[in-house]
Amino acid sequence: MEIQTKKFAVLIDADNSSINAIASVLEEVAKYGIASVKRVYGDWSNDALKKWRDVLLPHAITPVQQFAYTKGKDATDMILIIDAMDLLYAGALDGFCIVSSDSDFTPLASRIRENGLSVYGFGKKSTPEAFKKACDKFIYIENLLADIEIKQQEEDESINIQPKKTLTSDKPLENKSVPQNKENSDIPESMDRATLNLIYKAVKDNADENGWANLSMVGQYISAVKPDFDSRNYGRAKLSGLIKTLNLFETKIEMSQMYLRKMKKQST
Repeated sequence: MEIQTKKFAVLIDADNSSINAIASVLEEVAKYGIASVKRVYGDWSNDALKKWRDVLLPHAITPVQQFAYTKGKDATDMILIIDAMDLLYAGALDGFCIVSSDSDFTPLASRIRENGLSVYGFGKKSTPEAFKKACDKFIYIENLLADIEIKQQEEDESINIQPKKTLTSDKPLENKSVPQNKENSDIPESMDRATLNLIYKAVKDNADENGWANLSMVGQYISAVKPDFDSRNYGRAKLSGLIKTLNLFETKIEMSQMYLRKMKKQST
């Protein structure tokens, strides 16, 4: 039986997005399906957006012009929303990827989800909670930029050259060392108690009679409750790696699927 690949519209708000992360955004989108529509919105007569022209052609992104009719008003938001609704009612897509840190797109994300389509948000960690919660999943741009840096360091080390300078973005990246593989690492300092409790609850609510829960189901549960959850926030590329790092759960592999359960306390 042929598996249907999901089709997404990637809509980029040039005024509130990082140009350096676009390639990584499209790579991330490829994990979920095909970016069959790729559009970026802005006033291209504005000198501040000139650098965007360098990424449009290589990634086949269609620029959409929108003049700022009134100073201080963001006309870009309106045309993006209008296009999104047209695409929504055309009925040819399975979901949308909205690239912006602007909370004005919260109603749009909610409306798309009401129609049964998926919404993936891409923005900065400073993005208002309302927009994050309106998406099925929200991915931080900072994590994508950090991935670029780590990949570049790995490439540099593989050919024995001096690592290049950190990639620049709208704001400087925080200094982050490449995480080491330690089986008995402590809980990441960046993980708050609420997130840890959410992981425990996800395992408990999806566990069988022996306490084992499928990692995929656990991940879906966590994302549904906390759309901006991402294992990369805690220095791990995948949820499986984060679970092993916590050293709080037993794990096993069955039929290529990972299962976990809360580690039992050893009697003394």
